[in-house]
Amino acid sequence: MFQIETLKREWLSNPRGDILAGIVVALALIPEAIGFSIIAGVDPRVGLYASFSIAVIISLVGGRPGMISAATAAVAVVVVPLVRDYGVDYLFAATILMGVIQLGAGFLRLNLLMQYVSRSVITGFVNALAILIFMAQLPELIGVPVLTYALVAGGLAIIYLFPYLTRAVPSPLIAIAVITALVVYTGFDVRTVGDMGELPSSLPAWLIPNVPFTLETLQIILPYSLTMAAVGLLESMMTAQIVDDLTDTPSDKQREMKGQGIANFFTGFLGGMGGCAMIGQSVINVKSGGLTRLSTFVAGTFLLFLILVLGSLVAIIPMAALVAVMIMVSIGTFSWASIRDIRHNPWQSSVVMLVTVVIVVWTHDLAQGVLAGVILSGLFFASKVKRMFTVTSELSADGLSRRYSVSGQVFFASSESFVDAFDFKEVLDRVVIDVSQAHFWDISAVGTLDKAILKFRRSGAAVEILGLNAASASMVDRYAIHDKPGTESYLGGH
Repeated sequence: MFQIETLKREWLSNPRGDILAGIVVALALIPEAIGFSIIAGVDPRVGLYASFSIAVIISLVGGRPGMISAATAAVAVVVVPLVRDYGVDYLFAATILMGVIQLGAGFLRLNLLMQYVSRSVITGFVNALAILIFMAQLPELIGVPVLTYALVAGGLAIIYLFPYLTRAVPSPLIAIAVITALVVYTGFDVRTVGDMGELPSSLPAWLIPNVPFTLETLQIILPYSLTMAAVGLLESMMTAQIVDDLTDTPSDKQREMKGQGIANFFTGFLGGMGGCAMIGQSVINVKSGGLTRLSTFVAGTFLLFLILVLGSLVAIIPMAALVAVMIMVSIGTFSWASIRDIRHNPWQSSVVMLVTVVIVVWTHDLAQGVLAGVILSGLFFASKVKRMFTVTSELSADGLSRRYSVSGQVFFASSESFVDAFDFKEVLDRVVIDVSQAHFWDISAVGTLDKAILKFRRSGAAVEILGLNAASASMVDRYAIHDKPGTESYLGGH
């Protein structure tokens, strides 16, 4: 049941900070939404409508208060071939299906996969995103008048120095207002938001994508929808974790997954493109004082107000002012401590972080970088656990029996070491294998146990296994063959 306490905590606990932060985010969303629309090859209103719709809906149903979701470059890049080959209506249909897939992922609790993303991967993801945010500003900094650099520098000076005077108003908002007033008053000829594309003048309308409702259409859009859903959820879960750390508060990631699906589903019917959480805008929001759902709601609604009511004023905002804000986001997002920690952290952690950064920046694909980082983390972990495995042995006084004591984790990576630890050429009457300090994790481990026992038996030794724990015994009882009839000559593994 909806509680008044929940309403106060998630919506009304920080109204002033949330409203001001939402305004800053809305201003920063406009050029980005237009830019993402251009990347996808669609009209600017598609990205703007998507940013409005996703932000408002996710503020109501998402699981991470204070996080900003809207149209993003990560999703825009994926749909370029779809729009080029089939048209914008197929984009809307793919966005709707993307929402359905994400909603299903939420019910399947795929958010639990985040447990396998190491801190090194998250740090690499953050650093790579900071670099990409800065790189995205380069078109506004290359081949422009020297005046543009002065305006960007002035904007950064205001952003970083104004808080020493007062924190009552977010400094990025002051920077945007001052730089805009300066350009309007002096008549400086610099690029403005209006140069990015025409702003829409009407509310988004409910529509049904004009595509055939056939299996062929599903075959066209399904690969794109799956990729959009995966990239969107990955970026959203990573961003939620970062906002958790920034605010020192928990989030409901399963609810966030479902919320992303609901937001994208309805956005497709409103003529918008798919989107997800935006780390850059989320950092702007938090650093500007936004902490609750109200900040995200204000960002979405004020974005629509800006483009419909104040479109003529928004159009004259210099891009230099917004570039300054995004450079501030880039600097604030990058984990500078991770550079210092490279010398002190385990080298495996540093390699994972650096590989994640390089792949993300090289491919401009967050999913590929994170996937590579997760795989590399898994390999390093398996290698570490493998090295923790030991086998010692003791020969009996009469020289006819040997006791092997196994300690550590026996699984696919350590199975070869397990077999190599035994001397099958030694002539013995009896072999005892004590595994009370070991654990057998998979069928590869059970297979190596089979192999060792059968080799000893072929050498004429009786073999006794001692100390199997309950979980290992269950695995051995189910998959082992050494105690099955007719397996004396079997020497293979599973």
